[in-house]
Amino acid sequence: MSSLVRPKDGRVVAGVCAGIADRFGWDRSLVRLLFVVSFLLPGPQILIYLVLWLLIPED
Repeated sequence: MSSLVRPKDGRVVAGVCAGIADRFGWDRSLVRLLFVVSFLLPGPQILIYLVLWLLIPED
């Protein structure tokens, strides 16, 4: 497995979903879709995304 980094290519917003997908070998579109669908549930999804944006290093 590769390390968790935000790639420069294939970003939509900040590369968080793309980085997570690359790290675990998942499809980037699937991770993005799951993230968007998670907004239907109550919780701190946007806060988690922002924190990951700050913590995951850029490639």
